[in-house]
Amino acid sequence: MEKQELIAKINEVLADEFEVEVNGITADANIKKSLQLDSLSLVDMVALIEETFGVSIKGAEVAGIQTFGSLYDFIYERM
Repeated sequence: MEKQELIAKINEVLADEFEVEVNGITADANIKKSLQLDSLSLVDMVALIEETFGVSIKGAEVAGIQTFGSLYDFIYERM
């Protein structure tokens, strides 16, 4: 899968799951603020990403993923 296709899919999945506008998801936007995540919904997001894209995200790695751009890179590198 090309990176742009992957980014579009990630945005679509997250916008649908967390009921936000897909155009509000940009590479430099903060994930927690954009998706209005608390600690429980952050866990839900990680589980959704792992299940949808077949990647594993460890707890320490989650802390380093603050923006959508870093999430895109993380998933793309592990696929």
